[in-house]
Amino acid sequence: MISRAEPTPPENGTSSSPNANSPLAANVGIDGLIPVRMLNEYSYCPRLAYLEFVQGEWAENLETLEGTFGHRNVDKPDRKQIPARSKSNSKAAKSEETEEEGPTSIHARSLTLSSEQEGLIAKLDLLEIEGETITPVDYKRGKVPDLPEGAYEPERVQICAQGLILRDNGYHCTEGVIYYIASKRRVVIPFDDELIARTRELVRLFRETAISEICPPPLEDSPKCNRCSLVGICLPDETNLLIDQQQLTHERSQLPVKPDGLRKLLPARQNALPLYVQHQGAFVGKSGDRITIKLKGEELSSVRLLDISQVCVFGNVMFSAQAIQQLTNRGISICHLTYGGWFHSMTSGLLHKNIELRIRQYQTAAQANEALQISRQFIAGKIKNCRTLLRRHLSEKEHPVLRQLNEYHRRALRAESAETLLGLEGMAAKEYFAAFFTLLPDQPEFDVDGRNRRPPRDPVNAVLSFLYSLLTKELTVALQSTGFDPMLGFLHRPRYGRPSLALDLAEEFRPLIADSVALTVFNNQEVSPDSFLHKAGAVTMTDAGRKSVIAAYERRLDTEITHPIFGYKVSYRRILEVQSRLLARHLLGELAEYPSFLTR
Repeated sequence: MISRAEPTPPENGTSSSPNANSPLAANVGIDGLIPVRMLNEYSYCPRLAYLEFVQGEWAENLETLEGTFGHRNVDKPDRKQIPARSKSNSKAAKSEETEEEGPTSIHARSLTLSSEQEGLIAKLDLLEIEGETITPVDYKRGKVPDLPEGAYEPERVQICAQGLILRDNGYHCTEGVIYYIASKRRVVIPFDDELIARTRELVRLFRETAISEICPPPLEDSPKCNRCSLVGICLPDETNLLIDQQQLTHERSQLPVKPDGLRKLLPARQNALPLYVQHQGAFVGKSGDRITIKLKGEELSSVRLLDISQVCVFGNVMFSAQAIQQLTNRGISICHLTYGGWFHSMTSGLLHKNIELRIRQYQTAAQANEALQISRQFIAGKIKNCRTLLRRHLSEKEHPVLRQLNEYHRRALRAESAETLLGLEGMAAKEYFAAFFTLLPDQPEFDVDGRNRRPPRDPVNAVLSFLYSLLTKELTVALQSTGFDPMLGFLHRPRYGRPSLALDLAEEFRPLIADSVALTVFNNQEVSPDSFLHKAGAVTMTDAGRKSVIAAYERRLDTEITHPIFGYKVSYRRILEVQSRLLARHLLGELAEYPSFLTR
């Protein structure tokens, strides 16, 4: 019962003929009940209802939070007794009560009722009972709209669906009331034949849409999107643009994006940021709405939960049960890294509800051709972005490595097998790193002769390995929050404990984020020889060195750039989330091809 934007959002549904083979049939088939709030959403935007009800997506915004606040009183159930009725004996019961007890007046809050016949279930805000007549009252956060009907269709359908449920439970119900909190006014909605027919039609259409397993297309340039809380998940304008581009010829798709870009429906930056804890023996607790970090009883820091997107801990850090409960309930992942910076595990809440996406991910990974098609985009994007980084920094603009990487990019897009693709990726990486290490300052202590790891044998490779681990951690969180299983990839084969899909998606971002940060920290002298420890040929970072690299990495993620396809300013941190959602759009059939992220 949460109001969204105006025109206000929606709720409610009958049975239809479900697809017996659909894995969703058990949920929305003949035996499934549709919440009336979802019928409201379906009337407002079919795609919004599908994302919330079928794929289990949810996001808060100002409107939803205001709606929750406005419902704080009616969401508290009371203990009043309400006599149950049945359709068969309602008339007899009415006659008996009238004679023996006379008319009664009751107000009941937060009551859940359902109707098998209508295929609906509802949590009713408030019921006004006068004798045999019962009137549902639904609370809305906004003002009364200037409409002849007194309310928008989603609201009228929602209150009508509540009335149908009450009727099926044997109550006499001919009208409902919508109470607008901002106006403090009641609007009476009569349940006429036209509204009842429309409500039942929407129930049927929503049920058919849910069982079809095809997400309705995004609205086109609709004002409804501006205040929708799911706009960052739905990506309406971005999805429509990519669908149009991919339907055009290749030549036309290369047309530049219009100068003003798409509507900026999602914020460029995320307000919440990662919290890093690398003090060995530190204790992470909770105090009110804040996370506290203590060491030997002394408080080192205190951060509001609202400002935290994830908690990253290095080595031995302890948590209180209250802190873990609050973090997981709020969807804030706890990322565990070894003392040396190797990302090895994650603590989070229950799995994302989008089982539809995970089923499609498993099916695609099992199909070699489909997995290869996506893998080509990952590797081609990586090679192209490697070339871009070198082109920006090499003094010789016609350097041979640029031509060679162009050739590898072209061949990667046509690779006919995963083995061929991996071979091309390896050859391109060898050429790239040979040129990359020449971009570092001429400091003997940092001299390297190529990429090495496990363990890294020089400071540059130690920083690169650490940054790749942070990037993998970042994408693991992004993919899991989108609904993917980060452990099953298309390019990297499954291996115990390896987030293969995160490694897949990290390919195109390695040069843009990790390699770029490595150049920054060395060329700007943010790390020095004192930032590293040498042990039996292996090199690790000191706490101070790691802190400097993390700071540069976070600055890079917070950097805003102009998106090469959508034309608006957006941070790299947001781009990682958008790319994971575009990958989901491709797997679910909305986009014909996964679009790599390529900078110019």
